[in-house]
Amino acid sequence: MKFGYTIVYVPDVGASLAFFERAFGLGRRFLHDSGDYGELDTGGTVLAFADVRLADANFPGGVLPAHASAKPVGVEIGFVTGDVDEAHRRAIAAGASELAPPKVKPWGQTVSFLRCPDGTIVELCTPVGG
Repeated sequence: MKFGYTIVYVPDVGASLAFFERAFGLGRRFLHDSGDYGELDTGGTVLAFADVRLADANFPGGVLPAHASAKPVGVEIGFVTGDVDEAHRRAIAAGASELAPPKVKPWGQTVSFLRCPDGTIVELCTPVGG
């Protein structure tokens, strides 16, 4: 078994891709002509976005989209960086909301949490043990 990708269901795939490009410096790998599906260039594992309407077609009853929940949903995307403070500031300037500011954890890792305009939770962290 190999972890291949994560798909986040969002109301506007293009807007989510553009936000992640601005906020985290990720490149756009692909956006389908329909605008219903897109991917970011994140390395070996794909981070993709699909229109929430596709969830309605894939699952009876659809999903609870993250943007529709007042409370953050229980899934996060983690990005490892050497400078959490700067990455955190950049994401907020791009439109993210702060859930928790950068903090050094007891094991030495610096971690912060953000909520993206589409409702996705992002953790920014330094490498474990570094």
